[in-house]
Amino acid sequence: MALKPLVLGAAGLLALLLVAGAGYFSLRAGQRQAPPPHSLRPDDPQVLRVGARIYAQQCAACHGAEGEGQPSWRDRGPDGLLPAPPHDASGHTWHHPDEQLFAITKQGLAQLINQPDYRTAMPIYGGVLSDDEIVAVLSWIKAQWPPEIRRRHDEINIQYRQSLSR
Repeated sequence: MALKPLVLGAAGLLALLLVAGAGYFSLRAGQRQAPPPHSLRPDDPQVLRVGARIYAQQCAACHGAEGEGQPSWRDRGPDGLLPAPPHDASGHTWHHPDEQLFAITKQGLAQLINQPDYRTAMPIYGGVLSDDEIVAVLSWIKAQWPPEIRRRHDEINIQYRQSLSR
């Protein structure tokens, strides 16, 4: 009879440890699965409506209505600046992870590459657009890419995030 309370107590303790362990691992899994704060959402129709509107107002004059960029975008002009690159599949936008695209748009390339004297015609949109608006524009741009380019960009994002966790 003296063993019965001991067995019940041990079983209760074991159950408590199992519940606590499951809760801990559930929280850890949830943290790993949470998207980074500036992840693009090219499949969200509401985000894309906002992004299309802002792109037309803020970006299309330089990058083109269809994201085609300016002619000779790889060659510096007489002012020493590079023309606006395309944001379609022919450009290099999709070669950069979401967080870098966000940082370039919000803070400028000079800050991202830590070269304060780097000159570019690209405006800095921090203080002009909210973080959500920047994500919307970049999401709209990504939504224009062919499926294979979008998949490759998704892989670039995964590789980038893995490099940060090392």
